[in-house]
Amino acid sequence: MAVNTAKNELVAFDDMLEGFDDMLVIAQEVEKYNLPGGPAAHQRMNDKIWRPQPYIPAVYDGFDQTANFGSITQLSVPVSVGIHHSTPVTYSAKDGRDKANIDRYFRDAALSLASKVNLRVFDVAANWATLVSKRTVAATGFDDLAEMGAIMVEQGVPNFDKKAFYSARDYLKMAGQIAKPQTSDSPLARSAYERAYVKSIGNFDLFENDQIKLVSAATATGVTITNTQPLYYTPVAATFDVDGNPTNVDNRTQLISIAVTSGTVKVGDALTIAGVNSVHHISKQDTGQPKTFRIVQIVSGGGGTGTVRISPPIISGTGGTRPELEYKNVTAAPANGANITFLNTVTAPANVFFHKRAIELIPGTYAVDPGDGWNVVARGTTPKLGLPITYTRQGNINDLSAKARLDIDYGVGAVQPEMIGLQLFSQT
Repeated sequence: MAVNTAKNELVAFDDMLEGFDDMLVIAQEVEKYNLPGGPAAHQRMNDKIWRPQPYIPAVYDGFDQTANFGSITQLSVPVSVGIHHSTPVTYSAKDGRDKANIDRYFRDAALSLASKVNLRVFDVAANWATLVSKRTVAATGFDDLAEMGAIMVEQGVPNFDKKAFYSARDYLKMAGQIAKPQTSDSPLARSAYERAYVKSIGNFDLFENDQIKLVSAATATGVTITNTQPLYYTPVAATFDVDGNPTNVDNRTQLISIAVTSGTVKVGDALTIAGVNSVHHISKQDTGQPKTFRIVQIVSGGGGTGTVRISPPIISGTGGTRPELEYKNVTAAPANGANITFLNTVTAPANVFFHKRAIELIPGTYAVDPGDGWNVVARGTTPKLGLPITYTRQGNINDLSAKARLDIDYGVGAVQPEMIGLQLFSQT
């Protein structure tokens, strides 16, 4: 902290940090990772890091394993730590007389920054969610969470540290169902009735989300796969350039070719593919349920014929390589002409659920040096998540006004989309 810092401003800044941390409802429920090295190392890596995905070692039967020895394939995903938010303001010498009012402004500014952080984490979860729960009814409570839990458990997602965030209206409908008279004797029902509060159901920590993101209804019909060869993906840790230097590969997505009879596919559409079921990620047993996918990019077309990028990739083991067997996530590769069925049939709020380790929040770094002429009033980090916040102020001698700003820097990454889900209500 620089000299010439007023004590009351430091107290106000500490209050800002406390209030900021309390508002990080979604951000507090994801994994936190600190970049290695210091700020100089972060600058040299261009604020980008590759984070590892969980290993899923292959298991073979029998004593003789001569033909089954193979190298380790460590998959990783890129996470950029370049999200920066700021709340700048100018106030006159007359405004500056009311210090309490200025303090209130920056406390509220900290809450606005916290809302932006929560929104970014929520966006990442909603955009990368691949476990899709389609509900044909409004939110009811236990049955909704039970279906989400079944999807995760049958695919081998650990049955702990599971989080669910519901839009305000769906959350209140859920609380209303739980608070019905036939269940009103239970403590959970009483809290749902008195405070519209639901904490934990079916191994999920349940939260009301003050952010909302709508998933629009799919409009395309008669959509089919058009790959003439069996469509599957082979995971690779890295590729090599012409000089033999390795370059990491992001294995979260795959390109597929499609034909559309009418309408247009779009980013965010949730789908299943005929003949493609999900498997337990460790035992590789067929779950008996269609594997769900999301469109994350329209590469070409969208209507007629085109190419789209989906997540997760279709890892069927068709090629027989060790990485395919280890990371296998479906029972079979889809055939040419396989029908695609969309799950988002009615526009509805995105309710996200995930395992804590599936999403990472990474504090960033940046330099504001008082020696450069800034009056850096305070620099700190949020007590729980360690996100860096800087309060910087500079006076203007020309008119005696002052400029001040709050800044925060961080990154958010979906490390494992197959541990992130989306639940949509009132679908047809």
